[in-house]
Amino acid sequence: MGGYTILRYFVLGFLPFIAIFLESTFFRTYSLFGNVPDLVLIFVVFYAFLNGDNKGAVYGFLCGLLEDLYMGRFIGVNALSKGITGFIIGRLQVRYFNENLLVGLLVVLIGTVLNSLFMLALGLSTFKIFNLDTSIISASIFQSLYNLLLAVPIYILYYNSFQQGLLNSTGER
Repeated sequence: MGGYTILRYFVLGFLPFIAIFLESTFFRTYSLFGNVPDLVLIFVVFYAFLNGDNKGAVYGFLCGLLEDLYMGRFIGVNALSKGITGFIIGRLQVRYFNENLLVGLLVVLIGTVLNSLFMLALGLSTFKIFNLDTSIISASIFQSLYNLLLAVPIYILYYNSFQQGLLNSTGER
């Protein structure tokens, strides 16, 4: 394993830490009706879309587990939902259209909706104290909008790095 590969894995491992830090600091201040974006999910969706289902599921699970450990409650819920979301988005992988920004936005929207549905299903099936009300639906809508807004610059940077930068799996620059 070359130095470039180690650096790539370091960057992929560091992105969720940065995302969690930004979600809990900067975006708490600039929330959209009390909702913050799910940057970890955005990174999982982009990784899965560009690398396929198996890698997307593993990366989603690990990022979700990190998020669960940070929150300190309901360990495994984010890991499962982001792992499944990463797998499904990875199945949508289309190599010929992934350079299109609109396709990137579409997969973020699909990923956000899927993740929200999985979180809802896991919450309803495992926690007796979980209440289903309209605030969950409105929170999902506002989070989807926030994720779409941030997906534009993030996808441009992520895709360019995937093609020619640190996230390039072939090591070609």
